[in-house]
Amino acid sequence: MKKFIEAHPDLWQFILFNVLSNISTITRFVLTWVGTAVFVSAMQMTSPFRFLIFDYTSEGSHGLGGFLTFLIAEVMAQVVNFFVQKKWVFKSNADFSKAAPKYAVLAVVIVVVNLILPGYVTNFCIGTLHLNAGLAATVASVVNTLLAVVVSFPLLKFWIMK
Repeated sequence: MKKFIEAHPDLWQFILFNVLSNISTITRFVLTWVGTAVFVSAMQMTSPFRFLIFDYTSEGSHGLGGFLTFLIAEVMAQVVNFFVQKKWVFKSNADFSKAAPKYAVLAVVIVVVNLILPGYVTNFCIGTLHLNAGLAATVASVVNTLLAVVVSFPLLKFWIMK
């Protein structure tokens, strides 16, 4: 394994990035499930919600509760991901005061996209694919995760944590 890592350090870093990104992915999924249980099931915060570009008005999007669930899950996943990537993947000694604001920009872009996307993905899953609301929310989380990986790895490697 050591020979492979030495021969292919960039590939190893990408593998490590994806494996350790699962820590933030797990954070995202757990908080999505907890948020759905709290905001949607327990508190019944299911009133249709639309604000600027955010559309949580369809039946399966869970309205305001769905929006709050995805907001909290995404923000916390990004916080966890920053520290995991900085410390374990890129082993970066980048100055926190310089890396954190750059990461915040990346995280805001990811969070905004990930707040916009679930409403549309959920609508598509329920309306077109005829999935139930719980499975549709999980599919929306998977789509968000894949998009975050494709965008964030090169930005982290070459801009934020170089």
